[in-house]
Amino acid sequence: MPRQARLDVSGALHHIMVRGINKAKIFEDDVDKSRFLDRLGENVTEGKCSVCT
Repeated sequence: MPRQARLDVSGALHHIMVRGINKAKIFEDDVDKSRFLDRLGENVTEGKCSVCT
């Protein structure tokens, strides 16, 4: 059974991880990875949030 969606509360901290199931690759190639990073950057900018590694 899938878990329920998490609440999106303004001002709350969220821990987000990107990884493949069973250590599978999550990007097809460098172009795919670049597109993901571009979309992530746009969402961070529009959402006025930050990303820490």
